[in-house]
Amino acid sequence: MNVFDHLFDSSKTLDKDFLLSSKETVSFKKIYNESLKIASYLKQNQGENKHITLISANSVFFITAYLGILKSGNICVPLNFAIEQENLDEILSTIESTTVFISKPLQRKLEICSTIAIIDEEKTAAILEHQTILDFNIDFNHQRIAEIIFTSGSTGQPKGVMLSHQNIIANTDSIISYLKLTSKDIMCVVLPFFYCYGLSLLHTHLKVGGALVLNNSFIFLGSVIKDLKAYKCTGFAGVPSHFQILLKKSKTFKTETFPDLRYVTQAGGKLHPMYINEFGEAFPTKAFFVMYGQTEATARLSYLAPEFIKTKTSSIGKAIPNVELKIVNAKGEPAAIDEEGELLARGENIMVGYFKDTESTNNTITNNWLHTGDLATMDQDGFIYVVARKKEIIKVGGKRVSPKEIEDVILAIPEVEDCMITGFDDELLGEAILATIVITDVNKEKHMKDKILKECSNHLSAYKLPQKIEFVNTIKLTATGKKSIK
Repeated sequence: MNVFDHLFDSSKTLDKDFLLSSKETVSFKKIYNESLKIASYLKQNQGENKHITLISANSVFFITAYLGILKSGNICVPLNFAIEQENLDEILSTIESTTVFISKPLQRKLEICSTIAIIDEEKTAAILEHQTILDFNIDFNHQRIAEIIFTSGSTGQPKGVMLSHQNIIANTDSIISYLKLTSKDIMCVVLPFFYCYGLSLLHTHLKVGGALVLNNSFIFLGSVIKDLKAYKCTGFAGVPSHFQILLKKSKTFKTETFPDLRYVTQAGGKLHPMYINEFGEAFPTKAFFVMYGQTEATARLSYLAPEFIKTKTSSIGKAIPNVELKIVNAKGEPAAIDEEGELLARGENIMVGYFKDTESTNNTITNNWLHTGDLATMDQDGFIYVVARKKEIIKVGGKRVSPKEIEDVILAIPEVEDCMITGFDDELLGEAILATIVITDVNKEKHMKDKILKECSNHLSAYKLPQKIEFVNTIKLTATGKKSIK
């Protein structure tokens, strides 16, 4: 089955609004019909199995193009709308893209090769006005590639994760199951759709007949709070930085009641337990789901149910429905309770492989098991705890150091707003530790440096202490809300 048909199985005729905003509301029925027109246009002019690129902020334009590409039998390649020209040129050349859907504002910033067809909002409007809907073969191989999502990972070198229609279908159904999503759910979306976490919100709410509120201005915290209340959102999804900013930067967030908010989800990295506890104290009736996943797993692999937030706070929980997780030690054997090893995953949501990279695919997937690259342990109750990413481990004098362990200590200091731990080259140690820190009062850097080192000394071994501490006004975030020192 084509994932498009799966998502619209029971919602294609709904006059109910799927997208809610002050600028525009769009019904399921309209999105379904307009996506079919885009699909019909692509089928007539492109055929099938072509790589079609999509570059846009979250919008009706993005959603219609994305769904139309999937339905047409072509392969969608959604890219970060903040992509640099050099990276764009490399990706377009690598995938041999035939067509690029790109919004007008981005078209003025990025250059597209003249041999590639460009479709913007104006061209889309013309297609929707004149295109008739064609018949599509319902006998569709669900193992075909639906999309390629490029992820830089820890190496910075883009890798194209190939996801099939079945991958998306399987992960969508699993997420709906454990979050218990229904047609009454309304999600406030601050995550970009080129990111697998963001796309999962689109997929799940289309499938259940829920609704989305698109907010592309998270930097303006007041707009997020306003949307949550004005549109009676039942859900909010964010990465760690979103929750840190809401809890530390907003003066009103914790005093709001949000009567319609049923749950929040957090993924995209480990959120310090301090913030989880702080959120729970401010909103004791709201369900908090800690989740874990990777692009290579379509989106989700595990979740920690809200009832375990206080007793298993640092855990990523257990596998989502229809996914298997296990931990293997350095010998490749099943790890014992509390023994550290690599986390492996298996299920229908696991990627087909990396685009044009057989070697990396074979190194990442063996015997149908995805090697996540994350080091983890499992307790006696079967709850999993991620220790660190293999590639993020800093080796100081040959000893392995997890950045998260140091970040947890520093973030617990009240005057610290944000922190990022990285390694730098050192002649004696091989690698040394750099702490990049944001504090509440920039006039107290000397005092804070001494306090930070003292706290680290009280909780960490000597070789885990930062060799350098740099204070900055802010730690930059990528479009997906992840921290970056670039």
